[in-house]
Order: sequence, then C-alpha cells, then structure tokens
Amino acid sequence: MPRRETTVSRRDFLRGAAAAGAALGLAKARALAKPARRAELKLCSQDGRAPGKSFEEKVANLRRFGAVGVELGGNPRGRIQQILTATKNAGIGVAALCWGSHGGDLVSTDAAKRAKGIEDIKSALETAGELGSTGVIFVPCFNGQSNLKPPELDKIMLDILPEIGEHAVRAKSRVLIEPLNKGETFYIKRIEQAVVICKQVKSPGICVMGDFYHMCKEEKDDEAAFVCAGDLCRHVHLASRVRWLPGQDTLKEPDKPERSNGKRRRSDPGNRRSGFRQNMKSEISNLRSEICDLKSEV
Repeated sequence: MPRRETTVSRRDFLRGAAAAGAALGLAKARALAKPARRAELKLCSQDGRAPGKSFEEKVANLRRFGAVGVELGGNPRGRIQQILTATKNAGIGVAALCWGSHGGDLVSTDAAKRAKGIEDIKSALETAGELGSTGVIFVPCFNGQSNLKPPELDKIMLDILPEIGEHAVRAKSRVLIEPLNKGETFYIKRIEQAVVICKQVKSPGICVMGDFYHMCKEEKDDEAAFVCAGDLCRHVHLASRVRWLPGQDTLKEPDKPERSNGKRRRSDPGNRRSGFRQNMKSEISNLRSEICDLKSEV
C-alpha cells in the first residue's frame, strides 16, 4: 500500500537524499573491494527550468548559480555541437536526457511501432554518449498507452532490453528506467520493480533512477529504495511533494502548513515569491550549505 503523504523539513529531505548518495557510494565501493569513498552529490537542473533567453544563457546561469550540469529533454541529435560548445564554455556537463516513453512504442504489440521505438532509443543513447550524459531516462508506458498486464509487459521488457543494453554500452551510455506514481503509470511504480528488471537483464547498459516526487507517493521508505538499487541507480530527480524545489511547497500551496524542525508554520503572504526560477541561485546555495551541514551525519 502507498504510504500516507506527509510533509517534511528541507533538512529531513536532504538527509534522505544524502543517505541515498552515500548508499550508492558504499555499494560501488563494496563491489570494487576498496575503502568506502564519500558519495558526491552533483546538483543539476533541467534546461527548461533554468532562467535565460538562450541555451547558452541558461547554462551560464546554472554554472553561476552553482550547478554542475544540465538535463535535456528528448533526443537533441541535431544540436550536439551547440550543446557541447555551450556547456564547455559554461564549465558544466550534461546530466540525463529525459526521453520518456515514445508513446509506449517499445512495449507495443505492434511490431512496427516497437521496432521504431527501439531504433529511436538507440539513437538517443548515441546522442547521450556523444554528450557525455549519464544516460537516457525511459518510461515503458504511461497510463493509457498499453492495454497489457504487468506480467505481459515484463516479458516484452526482458525481450527488448538485452539488445538495447548492449547498444547502450557500445554508445558509452545507459538506459535509466524511471518508476512513476500510479497517477501516471500502472506499470513500474517503485524502484525495486525496476531493479528486478535490471537484475534479470544483467547489462551495465540498463539501470534505474529515482524521483522524489513519485517516490513520496509510492515508496514506503526512500532510503531503503535507494539501498535496494545500489549502484544500479545512476540519476535522481530532487523534488518536493508538489514538484517544486525541496522546501518550497508553501510557495505553490501557501495556505497549507509545512513542518520545519518539528514545528508547524504557514508561509508569510508578505514574503511569497513568484516561483523558484527567480530564486534558483539562492536555492542551490542553500541546498549546498545544508548538504555540507549533513556530512557528519551520513
């Protein structure tokens, strides 16, 4: 059963994120039989949420704000050189490519649609490899995109992913299976479900990611979910329960109380902000500051 939705302080949220990062670092260290190394949290942003009139201005602003990477949408195959030049000049890298479900084509019962979906995700993986991206975010299907039952979808996934995983490795990239909440998909909703698929495929080109927005609705324990994934988890979306930056729930829902340091408070109408885009610099700075404060606790 999904856990009941609750509010948490920014510090508690970051403690969970830091624990997830530490768990990933520990899993990798154990696999290599080397001393544990502290995980590094690399803060990035989707380009559509960054302020700026051009892509070049957006990535320059992200670097100035303290971010180290940018996440891109779809498959920007025709913009590779522009992206490489802009990110190099800004001094940041490319995070994941948020590719999506391709209309559910990869798990379609229509052979032609499935073949086209496989061809297109392979192209996205090649783009990701050329950009030095961490991988391609893949959702098997959203609600309404498939009439198959989960066991039937499992079979299709296990049929198509080995080939895609091999291609991902050759392209020096990986697929990142993203679990979504039940309001968006009926299929893979929790990290452990994606992990089961990955472990059956047994390819370094097939991995998982987590999104705190979806996780708060589906996971019973965020930390346990990340520990379950171990080094299969290669990307994380930070988000509040209303899909804003951590700690900004009351900016979107000002009349709802939020819990901070064990006390309940309401946002001050006199201090409401228009949105997190205008405050990205201070928010990234605050996130980094609070993450530093948590280092001794992880």
